[in-house]
Amino acid sequence: MQQNSRSLIFFLSLVFFPLIFSDARKANFTGGWSPIQNITDPHVSEIAEFAVGQYNNESKASLKLEKVLKGETQVVSGTNYRLVLKAKDGAAEKTYEAVVWEKPWQNYKNLTSFDLVKG
Repeated sequence: MQQNSRSLIFFLSLVFFPLIFSDARKANFTGGWSPIQNITDPHVSEIAEFAVGQYNNESKASLKLEKVLKGETQVVSGTNYRLVLKAKDGAAEKTYEAVVWEKPWQNYKNLTSFDLVKG
C-alpha cells in the first residue's frame, strides 16, 4: 500500500508541478495585471480622458490627451486601469502613466496616480 501511495504522489507531482509554474497561472487572475487587447476601445478612451481631466483639475494643468499607447487592467473590487498615454502640454508632447480605479456598478472612478514617464 505504501508503494502505491508513493507512486500516486509521484504521478500527481509530474502532472501538476509544471502547471504551478506555467504562464497560464499568471494570466487573468484576481489581483494580477492583464494587457488590454484593444486600446482603441471607446471605454479605454473614456478612462484616459477621465484621467487627464482629473489630473488637470487637481494640478491646475491643461494637458490634452493625444492617444493611449498601451494599457493593462487589474481586477480588484472593480477594475484598475493602468494606461500609458501621450498628452500635450502646450506644444510639448509627453508620455504619462495613469492609474484609474473604476466601479461601474456605482458609477465611480478615481484617479489613483498620474506620473510623467521618464526616458
